[in-house]
Amino acid sequence: MSTTATYTHTKLFKLENGKKLRKLEIAYQTYGKLNAKKDNVIWVCHALTANADVLDWWKGLFGNNDLFNPDEHFIICANVLGSNYGTTNPLSTNPVTGQPYYLAFPEFTIRDLVAAHHLLALHLGIQSIKVLIGGSLGGQQALEWAVTDNKRIENLILVATNAVHSPWGIAFNESQRLAISTDRTFYAQQPDGGLKGLKAARSIALLSYRTYEAYSATQLESVNDKTDSFRAASYQNYQGEKLCKRFNAYSYWYLSKAMDSHNVGRSRTSIVDALTLVKANTLVIGIENDVLFPICEQEFLANHIPGAALQKISSAYGHDGFLIETDILTNIIGTFLKESANKKIIKLHKTA
Repeated sequence: MSTTATYTHTKLFKLENGKKLRKLEIAYQTYGKLNAKKDNVIWVCHALTANADVLDWWKGLFGNNDLFNPDEHFIICANVLGSNYGTTNPLSTNPVTGQPYYLAFPEFTIRDLVAAHHLLALHLGIQSIKVLIGGSLGGQQALEWAVTDNKRIENLILVATNAVHSPWGIAFNESQRLAISTDRTFYAQQPDGGLKGLKAARSIALLSYRTYEAYSATQLESVNDKTDSFRAASYQNYQGEKLCKRFNAYSYWYLSKAMDSHNVGRSRTSIVDALTLVKANTLVIGIENDVLFPICEQEFLANHIPGAALQKISSAYGHDGFLIETDILTNIIGTFLKESANKKIIKLHKTA
């Protein structure tokens, strides 16, 4: 059973920067049913331009015959604040002016994304989350949630993510925003504003998502006499146009800034101290040739989250491997959850 819905928060939603949003709407999807014990919740935090339909974008890990399936689990995935897949975003109507926000939309952080989903969890009556999982920006959300609301999360799975967004990652995001800002239509207060800039931004992003090996394997020319119209060039154009058909430059701009804001140590004693607040059984998965979220970032998480396990994988797709290498992820995550369940049973027996 799959349900698509929207939750409207009737009270003012206060952002980390003190600004407030009226009538916050959160689009979400659920799959399966909550069992009698209410202990089968799998909550998925999605990445930068994804949506709430996790069975579509994380196929192989989520699906009717996959590790996380609606027959056994109650799966929840909510669209993040600022995204244009049903949740309040820069193209939404500002209740005060009656016009779309565009660049008047208030800036928000990863903590704001988490706070919004915490409200949704309360609305749905979710007291306990069996597994909280996310990759990339989704992993940043999952980690922040596990720090701020550590009693609700039983198992935490962090894939290709970090404790604080790096100068390297921020530089990639700023380069993309510079590309968007060169498109004059971005400032024209229109829904399709900045699309040429967004296309260029996506091309920049792809270079951080993939690897030299991936391009050599998929975009290598079969002839030696070309001087133009290269496959790699066509691929960059195609991917940019593809994103422009389903996303908007304003949401991309704001979400990239939210990613930059990620730092679990902000307003806390330190990053290391913040990580010690995580109480969930934690599995950290890193991709050894990830350019955007290098393996050292996952090693740092595993070294400082109490009792965390670390698994490393290699993927020719680099960072995008967290969406593609689902067979490997299924094996690693499935084994981790079985071992965690066995440890819990043994502990209960010893207590008895």
